[in-house]
Amino acid sequence: MSVAAVLMPAVHLVMAGVDKAPKDEDVKAGWTAFVLFLLLIAAVVLLAFSLVKQLRKAQAAKDAGVFGDDAEDVGDGGSQSATPQNHSSS
Repeated sequence: MSVAAVLMPAVHLVMAGVDKAPKDEDVKAGWTAFVLFLLLIAAVVLLAFSLVKQLRKAQAAKDAGVFGDDAEDVGDGGSQSATPQNHSSS
């Protein structure tokens, strides 16, 4: 007796218990999904404003020298030498 012969009656029983797909005229867009979509758009806009605010604060802190960078180095375009300085004592 093969495995397929054993499983086929079980598959038929499961498929008989499954709901059939609705007809096209029975499916329509609902207000709940539309409201959820609008809330998601509002959340993205809120996150975008928050990101811009945080980026402005980070730039102001960088300009003030909070991160250890010199404020005058911001405008030179990174023209410092590319070789790292060795501060170890030999």
